[in-house]
Amino acid sequence: MVRKSQASDQDAGNSIIIKKYANRRLYNTSSSSYITLDDLAKMVRENVDFQVLDAKTGEDITHSILTQIIMDEESNGGKMLPVSFLRQLIGMYGNSMQNLMPSYLEASMTNFRENQSKIREAFDKGMSANPLAAIHETNMALMRAAAETLIPGAKKDTSAKRADPREKSGSDDEIAILREQMAAMQKKLDDLGK
Repeated sequence: MVRKSQASDQDAGNSIIIKKYANRRLYNTSSSSYITLDDLAKMVRENVDFQVLDAKTGEDITHSILTQIIMDEESNGGKMLPVSFLRQLIGMYGNSMQNLMPSYLEASMTNFRENQSKIREAFDKGMSANPLAAIHETNMALMRAAAETLIPGAKKDTSAKRADPREKSGSDDEIAILREQMAAMQKKLDDLGK
C-alpha cells in the first residue's frame, strides 16, 4: 500500500485534495465539505485541478474516480463513446502499443479542444468545403489509420468511403506514411519486449 506523506501533499501544488473514505464519501479538504461525483464532474468542466486520495492509504485514485464519472455519464444517457471505440480501446490493453495510447489520446483531445470553436463555427455555417472540414477529415483518417495499425482486425472495407468526393487523395498518402511509421514503432517495441 502506498502511504501519502506531508511532503507529497505539497507536491500537489494548487490541486485541491479530495479524500475518499471507506464509506465511499468524498471530502473536499479545501471547502471542508462532503461532495459527490457530480460535484467533481462540475469541477472538471470548470478546469479546477484536483487530486483524489484514498483517505486510509493515501494512494492517488484520481484515475479510477474520473473513470467512474465517465461511466456514470455514459449510463445516464450522455452516450459520447461509441461502442466501436470502446471495443477498440479495450483491444489495446495488453497490446505492445498500449503505452503509446495515453499520449496519443491526450494529444488528440488537446488538438480537438484547441480547435473546438473553429470546428463548431464551421459546422454551424454548414460549410463542408471549408478547410476545417479537411482538418476534421485528416484527423479522422489519422484515427482510422491508428486503429487499423494498432488493432488487428480493425481494418474495414473502405472502398465505399473512398468514393466520397470529400475524401482527399493526399490523406491516403498520409495514412500510408503513418502506417509505415506505426509499424516500425510496433516492431521496435516488440523487439524490446523480447
